Amino acid sequence: MNKIKWMGVVLALLVSSTCVTAAEVEVVSEGLYNPCGVAVQPETGHVFVADSGNLKVVRIVDGKPQDVIVDFGTDVYGKGPKYQVGPLGIAFLDTNTLVVGGGGSPDGEEKLYAFTVPAVGEPAIKASEANSAMNLAPGDEIKGEGNFYALAVTSDAVYVTCNGDDTKGWVSKATRDGNKLASFERYLATKEAVEVDAPVGITVSPDGHLVVGQMGEITVPEDGLVTFYRPNDGKMLANFPIGLSDITGLAYSPGGQLYAIDFCWNDTTKGGLFQLIRDENDAAVAKPQKVSELDKPTAMAFDAEGNLYVTVVGSGEGEDTSAAGKLLKITGLK
Repeated sequence: MNKIKWMGVVLALLVSSTCVTAAEVEVVSEGLYNPCGVAVQPETGHVFVADSGNLKVVRIVDGKPQDVIVDFGTDVYGKGPKYQVGPLGIAFLDTNTLVVGGGGSPDGEEKLYAFTVPAVGEPAIKASEANSAMNLAPGDEIKGEGNFYALAVTSDAVYVTCNGDDTKGWVSKATRDGNKLASFERYLATKEAVEVDAPVGITVSPDGHLVVGQMGEITVPEDGLVTFYRPNDGKMLANFPIGLSDITGLAYSPGGQLYAIDFCWNDTTKGGLFQLIRDENDAAVAKPQKVSELDKPTAMAFDAEGNLYVTVVGSGEGEDTSAAGKLLKITGLK
């Protein structure tokens, strides 16, 4: 891509050079255990959360979590501290079909699930009752994939960040036929493309590009990247060393502004919500503007009105986070 065309891509992808100044944060629900995924149900507006440490997906009604899908497996995520997890990324294909990325099984056995969710007031279903469940098993020279952390949905596919093969840093792709998942394969080797490990946050830009947040090494500050790919062929369009440490979530507001959450594993007091904006003097440079401090944020999703929902692990007694997790609502964003 020549420089003029590349600059055009950058201008289209990073919409704003101005920042948010008056965001407000409120607690919607608390007492969660390492929540690691959030999605807003179409039509109803109900917020669903992967209550990961409790091995279930819940629906938040009047601030209270109601069980929707239970009995997921359990595993441990991270290094010093380590977090108990089960289900991770979640996203809706339509009003009643929820896709869930598993985090509670060994690499290669981890599942990407699709469920028909029960309505409010109906009994919860079990993880074993999925409409479909697909894995990415190891091959002759290919490692099995695990920790399907975040999901991005398009009209024909679901893109999934994976944390199994650290030499490749795969984003996988599940093709869809309406509300059904048809196939599942490794798609983007992000580590090979950008030479930084661990794709974690992912979203789709208003123009239909894939936007991937590379976490990098959790012991190294400010090594995170935001990279844009063309979904039909995986071609990298632009890559930004963004100055964040561990990008766990990316999302566009209804107004077209790109936001990121940073867990900042090396120093979680520096984590938070950031708006990603163009440099006023150089459109090829992106920089983060901090909107709000957050206590170990893990996932984010906007509703149709522009309210942002964020899950945070929170700080418990020592390393005990079994009831420290929260769902937050952030308003006043662009």
